[in-house]
Amino acid sequence: MSSAPRSIVAVPLAGESTSQISEKKNRISILFVSLRYLILIIGGLTMILPFMWMLATALKAPGGVLTIPPDIIPDNPNFASFRKVMDVVPLGQMFINSVVVTTLVVCSQILTSALAAYAFARMQWRGRDGIFTLYLATLMIPSQVTITPLFILMREFGWINSYKGLILPGIASAFGTFLLRQAMLKVPREYEEAAFLDGANHWQVFSLIVLPMVRPAIATFAVLATMASWNDFLWPLFVTNDANLMTLPVGLSLLQGEHTSDWNLIMAGAVIAVAPLILIFFAAQRTFINGMMQSGLKG
Repeated sequence: MSSAPRSIVAVPLAGESTSQISEKKNRISILFVSLRYLILIIGGLTMILPFMWMLATALKAPGGVLTIPPDIIPDNPNFASFRKVMDVVPLGQMFINSVVVTTLVVCSQILTSALAAYAFARMQWRGRDGIFTLYLATLMIPSQVTITPLFILMREFGWINSYKGLILPGIASAFGTFLLRQAMLKVPREYEEAAFLDGANHWQVFSLIVLPMVRPAIATFAVLATMASWNDFLWPLFVTNDANLMTLPVGLSLLQGEHTSDWNLIMAGAVIAVAPLILIFFAAQRTFINGMMQSGLKG
């Protein structure tokens, strides 16, 4: 007859004092923490290395890109590629186009997503959950499926090669609505109930109570929407063929030659395109992380 399983209890070895056991636990803890930081450092270096290579290539002299062995830190860095890329394509105008399009698209998405999220999270109406599920299901539709009918619609409106064609198709975001709805669901209802008792309406509750309490989630969505809009390539490629209306990702593709490519110019343009996103992320890093923690995406 088998005996019942017994729980395993750590028993100190003979001659070990309490201080020795505590010291051994501290060593194990330090070892695990060190291993964790080592993995994070390796992962961080793996992600930073492509950016370092991009910057190094942009600072190299023409013809020094394919040297063997490759050098991450160029011997004689120079900014000739940054000056030349401005002459090859109207990079300044493309940068302005990207700033204008990204700013208007992100602001529009924040406004429409916040209004829709409030309606789905804080208001009771028939068919709310079903419509939200249907709206959320649009995230599973690839953008490549809708780009052709959307282009035909823009052509019928006469919005090809215009800011309206670049901006208006992206003023709503199903992901933004989901993200802000998750954050608004965590706002205690006691606040709005007290406001309604004092005579407030839905717009006042939305703008004065709910919206300030979900600012971290709004900042998180703003960063994600900025990255998506700034790096968008396919739709601006379809809707614009005038270099003065192209955004940076499309403009940088003009630097790619049919037979050969000047990698110094391409990397210089890539550095100019990536630098604003890096600055925005570092400026909003703390708010971005707090928003991800509070928006319901964790766990």
